[in-house]
This record gives sequence, C-alpha cells and structure tokens, in this order.
Amino acid sequence: MSSRLRDYLAVTAGLVCIWQLAATLIADPMLPGPVAVFQSIVTEWRSGALLHHLGVTLRRVTIAFVCAMILGTLLGWVMGRSLRANRLLDPLLLLFLNLPALVVIILLYVWMGLVEAAAVLAVIVNKVPNVAATIREGARSLDPQLEEMAEAYRFTRWQRIRDLWLPQLFPYLMASMRTGLALIWKIVLVVELLGRSDGVGFQLHLAFQLFDVTSILAYSFSFIAIVQLIEWGVLQPLEKRARRWQGEMQHA
Repeated sequence: MSSRLRDYLAVTAGLVCIWQLAATLIADPMLPGPVAVFQSIVTEWRSGALLHHLGVTLRRVTIAFVCAMILGTLLGWVMGRSLRANRLLDPLLLLFLNLPALVVIILLYVWMGLVEAAAVLAVIVNKVPNVAATIREGARSLDPQLEEMAEAYRFTRWQRIRDLWLPQLFPYLMASMRTGLALIWKIVLVVELLGRSDGVGFQLHLAFQLFDVTSILAYSFSFIAIVQLIEWGVLQPLEKRARRWQGEMQHA
C-alpha cells in the first residue's frame, strides 16, 4: 500500500470516527451516523435503485466531461496561438465564465424543454469556458525555442503534437481534467434536480422533500466514492505515465 493511500485512509477513518461521535452525542435524525448511512446504501443497492441512478448520473457526467474537454481544449488552443482569435473570442469567453450555471440550466430547459439534450448541453456550456481559459494559458507558454527546433528539423504535424505540444500542455490538461470532473458532476446534480426524473440529483431532491438526511448522505457519498475511484484508477496513473514520458523527452 502506498504512503499516499495509507494517509488518505487514515484521515478518512479519523473523520468517520469524529462523525460517529458527533452523531452519538447529538442523537438527532438530522445527523445520522455512518452506520445508518451505510445501511441505507446497502438497502438502495439491493433494491437496484442506487445502481440505476448512479449509472444515469455517471453517463451524463462522462458525456459532458468528454465533450467539454474536447471543445474547451480546441478553443483554448486557438485563442492561445492566435492573437486575432483571442481578441475576438475573449469577450465571449469572459461572458460565459461569469454566467451562473443556474441561469444556463434554466434557459436551456425553457428553450429546449425538459429533455436529456438540454441537461447535458447545459453542463457542457458551463464547463467549456473553464477548460478554454486554462488551455489558453498553456498554449501561450509554449517554448519558442522548441518551436524553432521543430521547424528546423521539419517535424510533421503528428510529431509536433506528440513530442512538442502535448508534453508542455500536459500540466494544463491535468488541471482542466481534475477541476472539470469536480465541477461537472456538481452541475449535473443541479441539472437533475431541476428537470430530470432520474439520477442522483433527482434522488437528492426527493430526499430533501422528505427531510431524509440519511438518503441524502447515502447517495452523495456513493457518487463521491465513484469520483474518487476515477481519480485513483484513471487520472493518477495517467499523470504518472505522462510524467515519465516528459522525463524521457527531457533526457532524449
């Protein structure tokens, strides 16, 4: 077991103990203990409801995340590499960066109706500007000397992407991916709460109406666990591999 994982588990165990102690001392249904929340998770899992709603939300998060990363990366690259494009698009980027997510969600539901396309599009529209702003800074920071070397050695387009641009843009891509995943799933919950009939956000809305704090915590922690698994199983291994790649490129 890595020291990082060991520290994470130790901190988590400490927080759970504090939570259990507080729940025992307060003894109020508004603050259920971890045992009650775990029992609720097991009950919802066995009924099939938890797996269904988690799957629906995860599908929306995945579609919105992939689309936002692709569109935001392309937009940020263009703005970072072209002064003219940056001048033209910067006011629009600032507008969408400061446009509240709730406003976008409501407008798209009004214009398109309470449909799946509106739900996913609202999330994409909210995330693309953040990705673009981050990637734009990465595109601006590319080393001009490496560009001159690539020109002198007549690198192909693919060689430039693989050996020149991606290694330099990687920290910005990772920052966009991490913040994107954290932001997108929160927006998806709001989208589901306002206009969908399934998903974790919808279940939270039902639990809120019943003041069922146990169910609120059960569904919230279940999806947080999935996001954490994505971090451990996908983002961290990707980061380690890319950093090895960067090191090999620097020593080449």
